[in-house]
Amino acid sequence: MITFAIELKNRFRGITVREGMLFEGPAGWAEWSPFLDYDDATCVAWLRAAREAAVDGWPEPVRSVVPVNCTVPAIGPEKAAEIVRASGCRTAKVKVAEPGQTLADDMERVEAVSDAIGASGRVRIDANGAWSVDEALRCLKELARFDLEYVEQPCAAVEDLAAVRRRTDVLVAADESIRRAEDPLLVRKLEAADIAVLKVQPIGGVRACLEIAEQIGLPVVVSSALETSVGIAAGVALAAALPELPYACGLGTVSMFTSEVVDSPLLPVDGYLPVGRVHPSLELPTASPEITAAWEARYARVENLLKGSVR
Repeated sequence: MITFAIELKNRFRGITVREGMLFEGPAGWAEWSPFLDYDDATCVAWLRAAREAAVDGWPEPVRSVVPVNCTVPAIGPEKAAEIVRASGCRTAKVKVAEPGQTLADDMERVEAVSDAIGASGRVRIDANGAWSVDEALRCLKELARFDLEYVEQPCAAVEDLAAVRRRTDVLVAADESIRRAEDPLLVRKLEAADIAVLKVQPIGGVRACLEIAEQIGLPVVVSSALETSVGIAAGVALAAALPELPYACGLGTVSMFTSEVVDSPLLPVDGYLPVGRVHPSLELPTASPEITAAWEARYARVENLLKGSVR
């Protein structure tokens, strides 16, 4: 097992360093990288996904490339535009509703992204559940001028998502309301979303995601959990196995790292990522002994929980 620690170019999800583990099985290399604020029970699904990647492999793809969006953190408009122009993608996802920022900050960022991507591009926003229903409706009324493709997780509660969806013309995508919910299908039951955002590690693997996709009956956008190229390859495998893929996927996040664990990172070319396995570099940025020991202890605890869940 290899523990990595990679710095981010910009703060994202409250962190500046991304940590995790890589290990190899008969099917290939896998990544296990639950965020540090997650408890051990939450990490079980992440380990199940890694075991699938390393031991079982993934379903056969139905496409050889996957369209992706670039991801724009809650940064200033100039840097936001630079990210879009450098990405080569025709779709951009912009983080909004960052704590400590205002709607005016969001408007400036989204406007800069919209200008950078051009009239033929698409802009989507992600609020990570930070708004109330009233805040969401007020902010969407202002942001809708940028012809948004959709808003991802405007509110935290599924019931609030449903309320927003009934009162706005902007399409609503559900992320946390699926991957962190006791009942991921409640989104369908309450007609709370137009699009389902699925992430391989948090949900427990490619096959688990395919099962939810079939049951939920919504168009799917496959998104990253801020993985290295090893983990992104699993997301690409899911996107490649879906019967239909009407939207670009949120898998173009490797460019957010200052370094990578592979020699040829999974970076979009003309807005697409190739389908296939990747292998770690012999000179990947390994973590310090202290970080490695903490991750090895964490892995042992979560592995025991996983073994108990399958008995």
